[in-house]
Amino acid sequence: MDNLNQKLSEHKNYIEEDEIDLKELFNTILKYKYKIATFSLMVVLLTLFYVLSIPNSYKSEIVLAPQTENKSASGGLASLASLAGVSLGAGNSKDPFTMIETTLKDYEFNKQLIEKYNLIEKLANPENLVFAMGIDSFYSKNDKNNKNNTEINKQELVFNAIKSLSGILSLSSDKKSGLIVLSAEHIDRYFAKELVDIYLEELISKIKLQDMKEIDKQINYYKKELSTTYDVSLKEQLSKSLSALMQKRVFSLANDYYFVSKLTDSRVAYIKEKTKPKRSLILVVSLVTSLILGIFLAFFIEFIKGNKDNEQE
Repeated sequence: MDNLNQKLSEHKNYIEEDEIDLKELFNTILKYKYKIATFSLMVVLLTLFYVLSIPNSYKSEIVLAPQTENKSASGGLASLASLAGVSLGAGNSKDPFTMIETTLKDYEFNKQLIEKYNLIEKLANPENLVFAMGIDSFYSKNDKNNKNNTEINKQELVFNAIKSLSGILSLSSDKKSGLIVLSAEHIDRYFAKELVDIYLEELISKIKLQDMKEIDKQINYYKKELSTTYDVSLKEQLSKSLSALMQKRVFSLANDYYFVSKLTDSRVAYIKEKTKPKRSLILVVSLVTSLILGIFLAFFIEFIKGNKDNEQE
């Protein structure tokens, strides 16, 4: 019985030693309250300097609507495809969003645009920057350091520019309405608008050119077949299909944006319409994080001191 009581007493003491003393923890926080407050203040001040030193980002966007195709024309083109076994082109087999997205991700397409519009220089030297309270020393210093690096070869510059553009440009589609949004987000709000306009024009131009080549190829093929065939019914079908193809070509060239309609124009964002940075949120997160880290450091210091005292005893 005595042994049992002794074991229960030892177990109780063991549990008491392992229990967290909330009063002791609170006293530790009070003991290091000024150090915790100083540490948090330093972190918040550094964060404040950082968020005031980075420029605002702005977004410019264009909303597009896919155009509906003519049913009679598509019926004629379907018979054309069944007769020849050739593709009718991307305009009829793929949706506009897929065509734009695929072209937007094409490396050679981006490379040509970068060289044509000198985008490397514009990305490296942004203008019209807007800072909170006009504090830009931190950003300007980084920008100068980047300008000093002139030994990068052209291929790497193009690669870096394409990588930067992939983060600036975005393409999205609403599944319900089918509307397509092409947008650009950049620290230079004028350059953001310029990018959207450039890419929309070049994307439509490239897709239209590819489709026109395919249509011209098909037209030439059916003209040749029409001139060599003697079957009256086949000639009639070929003539209808050829007419539908030529009709499609004319309608496509007549539309400025080919397979889409532009619902809204791009514009330069108002100076207060910034998208980033979320300065207040960053400051709140830094304050909470610094307080938690400060308390943790206080407990750690107290733990180290407690171990040293135990060793001395």
